[in-house]
Amino acid sequence: MSTTAASGCSIARVTDRTGPQASATSGVPERALSCSGTPELHAERRRLMLARHPELRHLYGPCPRTKYVCFALVALELAVAYAVRDASWWWLLFFAYAIGGVVNHALLLAIHELSHSLAFRKPWQNRVFAVFVNLPLGIPVSETFRYYHLLHHAHQGDERLDVDLPTKLERRLLQSHLGKLIWLVGQGLAYTVRPLLVHPKKPSAAELVQLGVQLAFNGALWVAWGPKALAYLPLSSLIGMGLHPVAGHYVTEHHAFRRDQHTYSYYGPLNRLTFNIGYHNEHHDFPYVAGSRLPELRRLAPEFYAELMQHASRTSTLWRFLERPGLELRRRLSS
Repeated sequence: MSTTAASGCSIARVTDRTGPQASATSGVPERALSCSGTPELHAERRRLMLARHPELRHLYGPCPRTKYVCFALVALELAVAYAVRDASWWWLLFFAYAIGGVVNHALLLAIHELSHSLAFRKPWQNRVFAVFVNLPLGIPVSETFRYYHLLHHAHQGDERLDVDLPTKLERRLLQSHLGKLIWLVGQGLAYTVRPLLVHPKKPSAAELVQLGVQLAFNGALWVAWGPKALAYLPLSSLIGMGLHPVAGHYVTEHHAFRRDQHTYSYYGPLNRLTFNIGYHNEHHDFPYVAGSRLPELRRLAPEFYAELMQHASRTSTLWRFLERPGLELRRRLSS
């Protein structure tokens, strides 16, 4: 897996147009290289890429390994929950950050894969399996996430339909260094509450069924292993969505680090823990290519991504977001 290196900077942009790169990018419209963000631009780049590289169609479809990785992650998180059932609260918080935050964030991104039907061929199989994958998270999210995430792809940048966009209230209140720090710590709560405020919907039958399944699982866990084992799971989810390196992709994906670019990719090692979510331009261009195949997609058509700004480190990008006054929440672009 390739990792972009940048000396003293958290982002890197390829600017060399000499030698092989110049020939690789020749004939590719500048708009396809330098702009990214709205659904139309991603669709246009996909059209151009398929015209030049029709072999990319062979990457479409689910990855059969995904379900086995998910089973392993669920088993690991439940094993840790069992191990901390009698631990002190300090040890429980330590394991929630060091292990649970990583595992539960990986499970959230597994749910992201399942929302695109990238583990099984039939959509209903992915939805049912997502309910199982959701169990260690402690709160039912997969059905609701699927609805709002597909809207994010179809209406990226729309202030009402894209609930990934920080609200006007968030942008107004959280402009200081301290405000941004609080916002990063509470990202999990922001992502949970924001849809209810921006684009509320009546709970579907599937969401109500998932709620019942999750409550039954939580109750059984409480009875069998006690309250600390149960508390470990949602704490891991909140910590893993907060000020944690694996959660850095919330900032690196769509916050505007460059005025003419809405979507950004990260090619570093944390992708191995997060279903290659860092390949985010590639994902928005081809949302039905499994995360495991996104590196291959970029390898087959590198000229379409060479000129786009990339993030080299999620941790340093988080620091840059906190430290620089020009990167407030209002820099998140809309279409």
